[in-house]
Amino acid sequence: MEGSKEKIILNIGGVRYETYSSTLRTFPGTKLCSLTEPHAPSTYDYDPTTKEFFFDRSAEIFSYVLNYYRTKHFHCPIDTCRSVLEEELAFWEINEAQLASCCWLKLNNREVQPEEADVWDENEQTDDQCLIVQTERRDFSWRTRWQPKIWSTFDKPFSSFSAKCVAFVSLLFIVGIVIIFCEETKAQFEFFTANSTSVGYSEASHNSHEHFYHQAAYLLHLELFCVLWFTFEFSVRLCSCPDKKLFFQNPLNVVDFLSLFPVYIELFVAGQIQRMPSLGLWLGFVRIVYLLKLLKISKLIETPLILRVLCYTLKSILREICILLMILAFETLFFGSLFFYGELLGSHPSYIGELHFADILLCFWWALITLTAVGYGDIIPLTTAGQVTAALAAVFGMLTIIIPIPIFMVKFRSYYDIAIFKQKLKRRRKH
Repeated sequence: MEGSKEKIILNIGGVRYETYSSTLRTFPGTKLCSLTEPHAPSTYDYDPTTKEFFFDRSAEIFSYVLNYYRTKHFHCPIDTCRSVLEEELAFWEINEAQLASCCWLKLNNREVQPEEADVWDENEQTDDQCLIVQTERRDFSWRTRWQPKIWSTFDKPFSSFSAKCVAFVSLLFIVGIVIIFCEETKAQFEFFTANSTSVGYSEASHNSHEHFYHQAAYLLHLELFCVLWFTFEFSVRLCSCPDKKLFFQNPLNVVDFLSLFPVYIELFVAGQIQRMPSLGLWLGFVRIVYLLKLLKISKLIETPLILRVLCYTLKSILREICILLMILAFETLFFGSLFFYGELLGSHPSYIGELHFADILLCFWWALITLTAVGYGDIIPLTTAGQVTAALAAVFGMLTIIIPIPIFMVKFRSYYDIAIFKQKLKRRRKH
């Protein structure tokens, strides 16, 4: 098969193509170019009767591939699936990067990566499926028979009537412990105010810290009652969980675990709190996890699709978020330093006593607040240089925050379309 005018016949999926061998030699190292070699008839599916090579591939896409060899410009139909296109190009040993920019932009604006679409299928595996797999591997015992029922009762609120009752009781305890948490802080704040003077933080109020961090007995008893229920619920769910590793990977389960400690620690070191008031304050701080338990209410309703898409979108743009934080940190250091020295160098001697900052760290705080458009007003520029720096910081901060928004919106729209499609497809398969 030599000669630039020699013709080669190709049968692609039943469609017959005829071209010159010189055309196929346009891109050496590709599969079509190898058809011009002498050993090609013995290597590929060649019919000596019709003198044609047969390939059971897509004829529609091949017409664009052959046109690429003729014009050296690779275009593709806009309605082509990206995965199919990549598979065909890989078969013909053509790099996807050769795709014309006009088609590449249209294809990427319309399509998303296959791995991004498949993530929704991967997330559909439930704990019940894991439990079924584990059950098949175990002997048929008492624990195997009752474990799925117990797990469903305590973790699947709508699986049965008993599960609904357990979920309702758990909700009452969650609301109750949040109310107790608020009442504790209210009582402590009122006592602290009553022992404070009009001057402010006096020595008398300082000495009253022993009472300030002391918890009312009835509130502690009510809190202990709620925590005992949480301990029982957590223990049952942990023992009946089909996969302990996945159990502790759930943030809500970690919150449940941490919420058990404050009361037990306070009961264990009750005498130490009188001598170490700061310990009581830290125990109160840890009690903030009670508020996070309110997130478990989301299990009583189906998680909105838009919320799940939002969470996955944030995960997918984590790299962009890190870059944004790095830029924001650089701007904070730059404008904070510029503001610090600008105010000192440009200030009038009479302003020295009016400056609101003592060191550059406070200027970093001012720069961050200005860049994020919060502007508390605790530190203000008094000189022209400081005012110019403040204006530039505000403008750059606005640009830093606004520019990434379209990236987030494009990602969110793509994932939302995928989620809607997967949801509709799942409903059709059920019917």
